[in-house]
Amino acid sequence: MATIIKRKKKYSVVYYYEDEKGEKKQKWETYNTPAEAKKRKVEIESEQINGTFIPPKDIIVKDFLYDFIKIYGSAHWALSTYESNCALIANYINPIIGDLPIQSITPKVVDEYYQTLKKTKSVVKRNMKPRSEYVTSGVINSIHKVLRCAFDQAVKWEMISRNPFPMPNRPKTNYKKREIWDAEMIRTALDGCKEPKLYIAMNLAFACSLRLGEIIGLQRDNVHISDADIAADDAHVIIMQELSRVSKDARQFMDEKDIIQVFPSMMNGTSTNLILKTPKTESSVRKVWLPKTVAYILRKWKKEQEEVKSFFGDEYYDYNLVVALPNGRPCESRVIEKEFNKLKEKLNLPNVVFHSLRHSSTTYKLKLNKGDIKATQGDTGHAQIDMITDVYAHILDEDRKVNAQRFEEAFYANCDLRKITPPEEEKLAPEVTNIVQLLQDSPELTSMLSNLIAQAGTKAN
Repeated sequence: MATIIKRKKKYSVVYYYEDEKGEKKQKWETYNTPAEAKKRKVEIESEQINGTFIPPKDIIVKDFLYDFIKIYGSAHWALSTYESNCALIANYINPIIGDLPIQSITPKVVDEYYQTLKKTKSVVKRNMKPRSEYVTSGVINSIHKVLRCAFDQAVKWEMISRNPFPMPNRPKTNYKKREIWDAEMIRTALDGCKEPKLYIAMNLAFACSLRLGEIIGLQRDNVHISDADIAADDAHVIIMQELSRVSKDARQFMDEKDIIQVFPSMMNGTSTNLILKTPKTESSVRKVWLPKTVAYILRKWKKEQEEVKSFFGDEYYDYNLVVALPNGRPCESRVIEKEFNKLKEKLNLPNVVFHSLRHSSTTYKLKLNKGDIKATQGDTGHAQIDMITDVYAHILDEDRKVNAQRFEEAFYANCDLRKITPPEEEKLAPEVTNIVQLLQDSPELTSMLSNLIAQAGTKAN
């Protein structure tokens, strides 16, 4: 049984238990209010009676998460997920709650932790300025996913009795309306683009809804633009890999998982490599059809690349990449992004990121296909359909107006429900109708009438 002892302004729940060696131990758990202490007392006594009580252990969050990554993460995560989750743990979890015992993490501690995160400044990564000064709700949501998964494993490993990170407590992410270029802006950008790699990348991002990593990782074997393909409206690309820069430590820890090809470093002593890897989700592996014009652009670009390859000769690195540096080596995303920023400034276009071209693509596809979400998702490769419905709701709402119009035509137009009819339009008198028709058919008469009206107005003044 447990008892509650008041100590100054705190309330401690005191109880006995047997540790793993069968030795009897005493435990004090301190709370701020008597209600919290009573609730915990009931939980402990209930678990002891039901045989579900788990004895306290000294392991702290930091050490537990290390084991979680080593056992669970290496078996279930993709390489990119491993790197991003490890960054979240190192930057935002361990510095704040890493030294707390895992059994001290309660829903209240979790709520306090999220409030602390909102006041925490974003960590600078790879000398790149963060997009937001403080941790965003999206990042907190990602942290919640990692911790919820981790503490689910802690329950399975019988280290804790319940998960303090339940789904209902998941922080809400408010998706902002994406700032994008419209079709006219994209035409302006393409017309003013003189950098061939950027020109190809922009066309693939807009026409095919591709991510930048997918574009720079695209190889010729997965581009189908033969005469027969184009004639049959079947010109397409197969997306099955992406280019990324990852640390050597991550590759070794993940045992080269998901890696298709590692590109050799140009300098000694580097801690990272460019790699071709499989996409993070199965839905990202997809076939995307090309507009004919884009197919012809790719054919022309291939011919130009062959000429450059012939010029470099043995010094050309032939990795069969569609978007590559002049010597054939992989083109990193930062190269494209740098050229994109220069183009924006040169043409005085709105300040958007390269990834926004993918959002422009999604927007126009939803407009053109009247809100066909599944067809659009097939092109974008989103794993979850709510990424489209949440982010592009304003586009879908516009096209949902068509539903009301179709109901009117199919159901209401030919029936008289409760004698409700639309008001009749006011008709012009026959003589007025004739005058209007004469004016429409005779520009000369219209001009004469305009002059007479102008003269009459001058005399009146």
